[in-house]
Amino acid sequence: MTPVLRNRLIGVAIAFAIYAADQLTKWWVDGPLGLEVPGDKLDLLPFFDFYRVHNYGVSLGMFEATSPETRWALVGVTGLIALLVTVWMFREKLFGDILGLSLILGGALGNIKDRYELGYVLDFADFHIGEFRPFLIFNIADAAITIGVVIILARAFFMRDKDVDDMMDGKPADAAESNT
Repeated sequence: MTPVLRNRLIGVAIAFAIYAADQLTKWWVDGPLGLEVPGDKLDLLPFFDFYRVHNYGVSLGMFEATSPETRWALVGVTGLIALLVTVWMFREKLFGDILGLSLILGGALGNIKDRYELGYVLDFADFHIGEFRPFLIFNIADAAITIGVVIILARAFFMRDKDVDDMMDGKPADAAESNT
């Protein structure tokens, strides 16, 4: 098995692990923890609670689906985005890029399933400092998507083309520069 194929298969495994963890935690919140209706709350730590919220929109609650048509439009658009991320992931060769894309894909699949089956995304993780909430209430899928985007952006801004070329040749960047 080539290193590139191995990286891509690991990416698929990570995407499915994120999807499974997201669905398991949502089941746990909805079932055994008994947070059944929006507003149900479970205090866990002085700075972290489970607080059930139904998110009918996308990131930051924007583009809220207020009708069946907008709900299915969101399912379609997010499904298309997930498909594009999958194609992108299978075109990448470096594990760092595949990792970021696999986190985005796994999170997207978890939220798409919610929106398809429920008409909303179940959010529950509430990080706060007193009454200050630096984040909106989120779930595992949202966290994975955010981390994946940060990885992709960091790699885009901080990886030089020469570093990537040297990694593809199997040489560390420092060794390649000292040979020139």
